[in-house]
Amino acid sequence: MAAPETSYDTIFGKMAIEQGLCTDEELKHAIAEIKTRSQTNPTVLKDLMVELGFVTTTQADRLKTNIKESKAVATKIPGYKVLGKIGAGAMAFVYKARQLSLNRIVAIKVLPKRFTENPEYVQRFYKEGQAAGKLNHPNIVQAIDVGEAGGYHYFVMEFVEGKTIADDITKSGPFPEAEALDIIIQVAHALKHAHSLGLIHRDVKPKNIMINQHGVVKLADMGLARETTDIKTAQSEAGKAYGTPYYIAPEQIRGRIDIDGRADIYGLGATFYHMVTGQVPFMAEDSSDVMRKHLREKLVPPDHINTSLSGGVSEVIEIMMAKKREDRYKNVEELLLDLEALKNGQPPLRARKRFDVSLLEQLEAGEDVEDTEEEYDDDAIANYRVAVLILSTVAAIFFLVVVLLLVFK
Repeated sequence: MAAPETSYDTIFGKMAIEQGLCTDEELKHAIAEIKTRSQTNPTVLKDLMVELGFVTTTQADRLKTNIKESKAVATKIPGYKVLGKIGAGAMAFVYKARQLSLNRIVAIKVLPKRFTENPEYVQRFYKEGQAAGKLNHPNIVQAIDVGEAGGYHYFVMEFVEGKTIADDITKSGPFPEAEALDIIIQVAHALKHAHSLGLIHRDVKPKNIMINQHGVVKLADMGLARETTDIKTAQSEAGKAYGTPYYIAPEQIRGRIDIDGRADIYGLGATFYHMVTGQVPFMAEDSSDVMRKHLREKLVPPDHINTSLSGGVSEVIEIMMAKKREDRYKNVEELLLDLEALKNGQPPLRARKRFDVSLLEQLEAGEDVEDTEEEYDDDAIANYRVAVLILSTVAAIFFLVVVLLLVFK
């Protein structure tokens, strides 16, 4: 019977994957190589991953430090028994734990020690907990506690036994339309609740949407959430792009201080797009290039990629992802009306109305109007001029008919 991988190697490999430092294939290759060398040249996974070029020495040393820190956390937070680490990102570790006073399973998010010396990171961590604490909705991960112990800042929240949308896309590809629609509707209700309390999520994406074992959708991670009334924070973030490149709204990329709920609608639209097509709306090797595409490149309609999609779903996603926020749904309530209509087999009338209104407003402003935020592509300009020509022709014909009626009356 082959010897099992050491606990350290298992944790190291899991963290390397979670933090995006290597691929599943690279990890499997390294583990197979360890087994091959086990008799003649025993090697630990950390050293082999560096040798194979899958991680750098700096990355490997940082992971080693993180693993030591993970073990230390287990005894530092009073009132909780840490059962194991369930996730790790660039900014935090997440543990499964038991809350002793209520004998229930919870998740604990912990800020790594290297970030505790930076007041901005600590402040943002507590703001996440406080923002989540204001929310009480079945489709939002519930906040339980936030605090500091033994030099560690922690945030306790509801434990969701299940998977993320990102997990499902990676494993199974595009979602069936009906299933995706049901999930998006639940997230939209979560956003409606958050927006009603003046909170914008700002990082809606597949990785932050979970589904528990009963099929209930949970919106997670309020790490970038901001109150619409928090002018001080908005001004401090002016000109900075906060969000995830594949799902970020154009106004977030520009670092505008007057971000509102329509930024979340865009992120939800990009998530919807990814769910039903199996690919992100805009792809590039560099994140800055991805964001440039969000700003300037025309969106390929989702039903052009997945031809089995209904036209209605494609229309809704295109309005959700309009580059000008004025062309999107004005709020989540309006979006939900169209989503529910689609669920009931009806057309998305508000999406079509917003498209018509947007076109008429452009025409009314004049053909040579300049947009201060965006560069229209050649197709958009061509479509705009065709629309002007059509409307002008219709007006001329109408005028001629009126004249003839008056002459021959």
